[in-house]
Amino acid sequence: MPFLTDPLEASFFARALIGGSLAAVLCACVGTWVVLRGMAFLGEALAHGILPGVALSVLLGFPPVAGAAASAAVMAVGVRTLTKRTRLSNDTAIGILFVGMLALGIAIVSRSGSFAVDVTAMLFGDVLAIGPAELWLIGASLVLAVAGLAFFHRGFTALAFDERKAFTLGLRPERASLALIALVALAVIASYQAIGTLLVTALLLAPPAAASLTRKSVVGIMALGSAIGVAAVVVGLYASWHLAIAAGPAIALTAVLSVAVAALVRPARLRGARARTSSASTAPAESVTSCPAHA
Repeated sequence: MPFLTDPLEASFFARALIGGSLAAVLCACVGTWVVLRGMAFLGEALAHGILPGVALSVLLGFPPVAGAAASAAVMAVGVRTLTKRTRLSNDTAIGILFVGMLALGIAIVSRSGSFAVDVTAMLFGDVLAIGPAELWLIGASLVLAVAGLAFFHRGFTALAFDERKAFTLGLRPERASLALIALVALAVIASYQAIGTLLVTALLLAPPAAASLTRKSVVGIMALGSAIGVAAVVVGLYASWHLAIAAGPAIALTAVLSVAVAALVRPARLRGARARTSSASTAPAESVTSCPAHA
């Protein structure tokens, strides 16, 4: 089918499929805990908060990933410091740092008009420009994230239900909370090349959110969310190719639409589950009442 095979003849399209899919799996796995813990604002803040570091790196000729990592580290340390040394809530601390880092990034960009194209790619992504180096980065980040998620699984589970109980169980909730912030930062840094800092939150939140409507276990949400994220990348890239629209927004829109589809499918699944439960509960009674007749 030329509709499917023609784009694959371009090597950059194939790399975009691989890189985008790896980023989708990475974001879905980390984003599962972001959704379960209600930390969507943190993901958005980190995605926008890396702007000053990336802008400085582009301006000074350093790798953008290095600047993104530095900005994410400042955000993570700043959030923990503000919440620990003051009475500010997590949301308030994140909001303050988010606005401050975003303003700093815009100020840096406004001082130089020489890299407008780079800033546009930074904000909206350029998945079609992913090269071998970016593929290795996203792949290594995925392996590191999966290892971190497995290591801190008990701590994250306890945090999702009761942070005070996690402390009494000796699970060190502060360390687990900081580890989750670090994993979110890792997912954002590794994925912004594919979809940009403004839209990376779509891959981080939408597929796990859609999966959580039909799955209950953490592993189930991660697995289904990964599949939905990969599907969003594939559909978005093909839509971008055939409709001549930007790839990043196409992927983000597809990911967001998956939540709407899951919301429509969920009532039907619930009705089916209730029907199966009802038939299972009435079956023994029917068999008992029918015994005398056979006798």
